[in-house]
Amino acid sequence: EVQVVESGGGSVPTGGSLRLSCTASGGTLHGSNVVWYRQKPGEECLMVSTTSPGGQTYFTDFVEGRVAISFDNTKTTEYLWLSSLTPEDTAVYHCAMGNPNIYACSWGQGTQVTVSA
Repeated sequence: EVQVVESGGGSVPTGGSLRLSCTASGGTLHGSNVVWYRQKPGEECLMVSTTSPGGQTYFTDFVEGRVAISFDNTKTTEYLWLSSLTPEDTAVYHCAMGNPNIYACSWGQGTQVTVSA
């Protein structure tokens, strides 16, 4: 069974950038939909982006224009590039394979992104 783990979070000032990683183990991301989510304390799990097996991407409006997706050569890791970060982007970011699922934020630890004012 292919599993994914997130990494790359950290603390940055407003306007900063981060590259988050979603790395597969036990296989690759080939042929899978990959979805990024974020969750703030006490709030719901929200989809940030989704990438189809063919590479088509969709970004939620609250990150549109500030986010990009790329893969490593083996398609074992998907990268979520975040830029022009604001304190509103502070959240735990999660990734998952498959169709969007509102429970995805409870499947793993995620990676914390903290943006200071």
